[in-house]
Amino acid sequence: MNTLIAIIGLGVLCLLFEILNLRKAIVPVTIIGLLAVLGLTASEFNSTESYHNNMIVVSKFSTAFSSLFIVLTIFLVGLGHNFYENHQNKISDFIAIKVFLLAGAVAMVSFGNLAMFFLGIEVLSISLYILAASDRLNLKSNEAGMKYFLMGSFASGIILFGICLIYGAMGSFDVTEISELSQSAELPVWFPIGIALLTIGMFFKIAAVPFHFWAPDVYEGSPALTTALMSTLAKVVAIATLYKLLSVMNADISEAYKIVVVIIAMASMTVGNIMALRQTNVKRMLAFSGISHAGFMLMTLLSLATSAGSLLYYTSAYSLAGIAAFSVLLYVCKNRDNEDITNFHGLGKTNPLLAAILTASLLSMAGIPIFAGFFAKLVLFSQTIQDGFIALVIVAVINSIISVGYYFKLILAMYTKEPNEERTGRPFMIYAVAVVAIALNIIIGLFPSLVLDILG
Repeated sequence: MNTLIAIIGLGVLCLLFEILNLRKAIVPVTIIGLLAVLGLTASEFNSTESYHNNMIVVSKFSTAFSSLFIVLTIFLVGLGHNFYENHQNKISDFIAIKVFLLAGAVAMVSFGNLAMFFLGIEVLSISLYILAASDRLNLKSNEAGMKYFLMGSFASGIILFGICLIYGAMGSFDVTEISELSQSAELPVWFPIGIALLTIGMFFKIAAVPFHFWAPDVYEGSPALTTALMSTLAKVVAIATLYKLLSVMNADISEAYKIVVVIIAMASMTVGNIMALRQTNVKRMLAFSGISHAGFMLMTLLSLATSAGSLLYYTSAYSLAGIAAFSVLLYVCKNRDNEDITNFHGLGKTNPLLAAILTASLLSMAGIPIFAGFFAKLVLFSQTIQDGFIALVIVAVINSIISVGYYFKLILAMYTKEPNEERTGRPFMIYAVAVVAIALNIIIGLFPSLVLDILG
């Protein structure tokens, strides 16, 4: 609860800095503020408390994921320093929206009541709609914002319908009461239907097949920093919230439900990877890569009792690699009309450090050892085998091999092609974010227990 209040206060402070004409201080003050909020969140780790009649519940799960969201937001705010340097009069708006979006994300993993969960998802979604369409003079950005708004509204409607059915079946929005009532012998048929609708709505937010059609167009059309936010923070928030929804409501997942999850996970991995192989636009390629990673993340839903730690580990590994990759993309494609793979030609010669960071983040996503992505997949696969879904693991391994194809296409472009331009400038914040993100990825890769043991 203290975390949520502190984040909202920080967002208001960003807007006040605009009024006081202290624009240059917005990014450093926000980063310092978020670091303080991170310390505050960490201090609440071992306490389990509920606030306001169970509207918000602070638990190990909520504090661990909130800490991850805060770290990702620090990186995104840091990248905003260079990204918005030509929009100084709007920087307070963009940074404040990101901070308020973080408040929605924290609410989504800290809810103890379905009303609070829906409030969190709306705060998050509305912020994303604004950021997707924030490049007003760019037709693609307008199209991305409109597509995302329409599709997101439908998904929110489906989620709300699911919540209504659960309320109709249980007579309560409180997840503790719903959990107790769900153990009764006579469950109304509306309850499983409501759970199914909630799941469908959240699958849209994660961009899992067949609810993924918006993702490539929205990722490509949105400003690059917004795409980085969607593919890392927004995706991680959605999967963590879906996991929490199913576990706290004690939605006793039937075998039929698990089979549907397995099919959707397989389809997401396969469709995402095959479509990514055909892309020449790096943002679209990373969008399809994100769809395939959504398939891997869905594997955690098959063992709700034991997989919280592996979900935290996988999402940390994926999002840190994603932030590092997008940092390099922001540097390479600055002042460009597109994010085509040709822009990356010869980056290994003109900027070896950033080329090495991008290579490392792509290898982590592909699941190559020493990087956290490899150990995250290893933990996930061993858990899924224990649960008896060997076919899913076989499909996942094949897809991991396929993904190497398009990641290496980009790596080869950086190291084997001749540079098509001389790049000048060494933006400090982009370097700092890229180096710290990939360093954290390697550290948790070498010491997986740092993250795995947090949630047991």
